Amino acid sequence: MPAARIAAVDNERPFSSVLTDNFSRQHTYLRISLTEKCNLRCTYCMPAEGVDLSPKDDILTTPEILRLARLFVQEGVTKIRLTGGEPTVRKDISELVEQLGELRPMGLKTIAMTSNGIALKRKLPGLVGNGMNLLNLSLDTLDRFKFELMTRRKGFERVMETIDDALALGLSPVKVNCVVMRGTNDKEVLDFVEFTRNKKVDIRFIEYMPFGGNKWKENKLVPYQELIQRIQDIHPTFKKLTDDPNDTSKAYHVPGFAGQIGFITSMSDHFCGTCNRLRITADGNLKVCLFGNTEVSLRDMMRQGKTDDELREIIEIAVKNKKKQHAGVSNLVNMKNRPMILIGG
Repeated sequence: MPAARIAAVDNERPFSSVLTDNFSRQHTYLRISLTEKCNLRCTYCMPAEGVDLSPKDDILTTPEILRLARLFVQEGVTKIRLTGGEPTVRKDISELVEQLGELRPMGLKTIAMTSNGIALKRKLPGLVGNGMNLLNLSLDTLDRFKFELMTRRKGFERVMETIDDALALGLSPVKVNCVVMRGTNDKEVLDFVEFTRNKKVDIRFIEYMPFGGNKWKENKLVPYQELIQRIQDIHPTFKKLTDDPNDTSKAYHVPGFAGQIGFITSMSDHFCGTCNRLRITADGNLKVCLFGNTEVSLRDMMRQGKTDDELREIIEIAVKNKKKQHAGVSNLVNMKNRPMILIGG
């Protein structure tokens, strides 16, 4: 059947009830964590003492990942993002991307990755060649010395080179995630804005969020409205752009600059009402909300021999139990949740 005809049929049929929650949110975006391991030790993501990694046998195998990816795409997922830990430490990452590409005739449009950019540099051409078409890089400072303090590792130059390589390979836009923490890197916001002058990058300022072991304090949170005011004091023409319906980021732009700025406002102005995202952790748990502590093990269900239809039933129950919105700043601080590295972002 021609691709145009497949698209027409897809547009005619109703969206899967399996991935529609009780608030009519349709979940078309699946984030799959490939590993709990990481080659950095970012302060907001991993406790200083590290984390207890799951035994190797508890981590999803490649066939299990592909089975779940296929099932979710069959139900209407159009975008899959590979996360970690650091996804590029998984040895078969390039082959996995290629195999996910085989789901495109079923409706998968985007294969994305979130990476710290350290080990990605040499693997990037192969990943793009195998079908990865969207990239987010994590970079919280433009100061190489502060980079080592924040990540507890070296590698600043490698990340900067990876940004340039990604642009040269035609990835557009290249998104750069920056977690803003008062007293740590909030003074660099204008430097990041300047970074967009000649580079077609989308800098996304992320409000600092509480997760297990990251010693979150409210006085470290810089609300996005404050950042906008700081930027407009220097760039008065800094203006709002139009957001897509399910965007997590509020998009802005300095006229004449090549790139743009976004604000991910999970703490000061949540976007739960338009959330279309689901997460699978590296150890195979389905997590319907980043801040929720309710999880269901799809890994165990697969290893118990459950059929795809039985998995769909379990997934539908989990999705239907997704709450209208997260618990709010004051409650999130006291809720037990995994460290970010064990969630997958």
